[in-house]
Amino acid sequence: MALDVEKLRKMTPPMGMPFKIQRLGHVVLRVSDLDRSVTFYTQILGFKVSDVYPEDLQPGGFAFLRCNTDHHCLALVGSGPGESKQIELHHMAFEVGTLEEVFRVRDRLRERNIPRSFEGRRRAGCQISVEFHDPDNHCIEIYWGLDQVGTNGPVRPASEWKGVRSLEEAIAHPVSGQDTYIGK
Repeated sequence: MALDVEKLRKMTPPMGMPFKIQRLGHVVLRVSDLDRSVTFYTQILGFKVSDVYPEDLQPGGFAFLRCNTDHHCLALVGSGPGESKQIELHHMAFEVGTLEEVFRVRDRLRERNIPRSFEGRRRAGCQISVEFHDPDNHCIEIYWGLDQVGTNGPVRPASEWKGVRSLEEAIAHPVSGQDTYIGK
């Protein structure tokens, strides 16, 4: 069956919804080595540990991490040996406050010899980002500058996306309305 792209684009929530989802609350990942993964997320990405369940409370252990004032935005569940199958989660993305921080993430990954699977500007959303994998092969995106859309506002047309494959190109070829100036 062929994918009806136009039908999907026109999907909207039903009128009179009794609630409104505000934002993604948290992501919980199953990891093969809890210690290794907590080390990665704290030492490489700067997350802070809020709480940890011991193995008698949760087999494999359970670590709650935060990047803001919420108790946690990421939780890691230890599952024992073996690589993550990665069959359901495509990637998770974390926003940083400035374009300069995206460069600092890239620098940190280089210093730690962590390969990047992408850097630059994706298409829809036009965020400038760096993507890489954690020790269990979960894809992580660190981004800045995601397009904002009002409640019923139009989105940027595809003709303005300007996808590029380096941070330097993203700065040299900004999309309309995206200030990519970095003061030196």
